[in-house]
Amino acid sequence: MPLPCIDPALYPSQLAAKVARFREDFAPLGLPEPQVFASAPLHYRLRAEFRIWHQGGSWEYAMFDPDAPRRPILMRDFPAASAAICALMPRLREGILASERLNRNFYAVEFLTTLSGDMLVTLIYKRSLDAAWEEAARTLAAQLGIAVIGRSRGQKLVLERDWVQEAFELEGRQLRYRQFEGGFSQPNGGVNLQMLGWARSQARPLGGDLLELYCGNGNFTLALAPLFERVLATEVSKTSIHAAQYNRELNGAGNVALVRMASEEISAALAGRESFERLRQIDLAAHRFSTLFVDPPRSGLDPATLELARGFPYILYISCNPQTLLDNARALADSHRIAAAAVFDQFPYTHHLETGLLLQRRS
Repeated sequence: MPLPCIDPALYPSQLAAKVARFREDFAPLGLPEPQVFASAPLHYRLRAEFRIWHQGGSWEYAMFDPDAPRRPILMRDFPAASAAICALMPRLREGILASERLNRNFYAVEFLTTLSGDMLVTLIYKRSLDAAWEEAARTLAAQLGIAVIGRSRGQKLVLERDWVQEAFELEGRQLRYRQFEGGFSQPNGGVNLQMLGWARSQARPLGGDLLELYCGNGNFTLALAPLFERVLATEVSKTSIHAAQYNRELNGAGNVALVRMASEEISAALAGRESFERLRQIDLAAHRFSTLFVDPPRSGLDPATLELARGFPYILYISCNPQTLLDNARALADSHRIAAAAVFDQFPYTHHLETGLLLQRRS
């Protein structure tokens, strides 16, 4: 897929085309009219990555078009990135060019920021990083008011911290999240808020207990937790589950239990096929699950998880791949109908579309 052309004038028609495709694909399943949540047309990404293209004694930020992978596209800013990233890009470039220690063998850079304004920058090199580099990097971090990590092959130097702190208000409640470098976090912060709001609106009348699979750092977990008696959330990534555990304590979510398990494992445990030491302190039989919440990878739900889903009165499904969502919804059509739908444009100017369904068990 080529790099997108970011033009706000084109955005409404491009979004309309994606929504029309979604309606057409899901119409045979009785799709209700979806709620449409648009992105800001500019400065929507909280993460950005660039290669460094050296020329002479200087360099520029660069990206590469998959259709022409050997030709760099040089840029001084990136209008898809948040305003904070765009403001930092020239200042970071100036600071690194002014330091031979920081500039030598500089290969790539990653920006991670939050809606609340925290910023982490990872500088990546084709050489080992020494004490001289660390001294120069600490000076640069202090000058720019950012956190900095240095990386090279087999090496990671964390100068202060390897995370950013997110904080925002959602329906009158303050939520806080620690997001780690290298871990997953939602790239489009504004659309993420809309996703959380939609998920809460669907979950509000359901009651009972919630089972969440693929919980990540607790993004949805903590937003949904007050609407249920108990929440059992699982995640297979070590980085993400550690972040979720920290975020649970940070937000005082005492009704949330977190377990590092794959979806296939929790499916086997709930079906009584296997027992796991990791669940020894959780009384599965005492839970009265009304709702399954899933936000799976692009591959969607595996057969065991689909079979598990059939037993839930409600399935709240967020998907980053409409095709696998369609496949899963078809597989569940004999047991569940689509009660509500939404589209969330996390990635403007691309064919990607985040979608949501509330599936309700048929009578």
